[in-house]
Amino acid sequence: MIVCPNCNHKNPDGASQCEACFTPLPTTTSCPNCGASVQTDATFCGQCGFNLKPSASVEGPAIPTQVSAIPDLINPDPLVELEPIPINPEVPMPDSDENLPPTTISESAQLAQESPTPLPPPPPPPTPIPTPPVRETNPPISTPRSNADSGTVLQNQSAILLHLQTNTQIELPVNLSVIHIGKPNDRIPPDVDVSGFPHSDIVSRIHADIRVEGDAYYIEDVGSANGTYINHNPLASGNRHKLRHGDRISLGRGDLVTFLFQNP
Repeated sequence: MIVCPNCNHKNPDGASQCEACFTPLPTTTSCPNCGASVQTDATFCGQCGFNLKPSASVEGPAIPTQVSAIPDLINPDPLVELEPIPINPEVPMPDSDENLPPTTISESAQLAQESPTPLPPPPPPPTPIPTPPVRETNPPISTPRSNADSGTVLQNQSAILLHLQTNTQIELPVNLSVIHIGKPNDRIPPDVDVSGFPHSDIVSRIHADIRVEGDAYYIEDVGSANGTYINHNPLASGNRHKLRHGDRISLGRGDLVTFLFQNP
């Protein structure tokens, strides 16, 4: 079986396009190890894990090992005996304390060394500065400005469905996570009512849903009689399609009730 990558429909082996959405199917081949069906561009078998990538080992030419010849050893020259060097006799050092003359110190220098240097008197203490009394004042309470005074208005921009046959814009509700598309009925009232558009008789009363998840929009056919088509491709019942800006949504066959999805 070949599974369609677009709608997950299971197609028989050998099919070239999907039977449900007509999407071209990838070509397959058989695993040389276990015989399971694998895609032609697969690198390994998903059934047995066999490596499908061809491995080519290129052996380079053997490089010959060159052995250099060891030259013959040369006999060293005979040792030469050196003559001993005579050592000079020790020179007697004169005594330092006995032959030095006595050092004389003048009396003025002795008095200068004995008398201590007088210290300067300490500075007077600074006069203390009187501190002025502190007044307790309550800070002014600022009143926050309202959004009406600021002039800034926040607007939530929602997606738009543009009806191509009448050039009518329908703004999708921003407070709903599931938006029902169809015609008035007793079970699920539609959030987007298409009963007033031309050829609305081909649209089912409960036709499709648009689900909002964050900033993403997904459309899903909920079992309509004439089907839902995205960019001229049929959307299988129960499958979801992520809408992108400019997608073409056709309710029913013949492209008679068509909307253009716009997401600003």
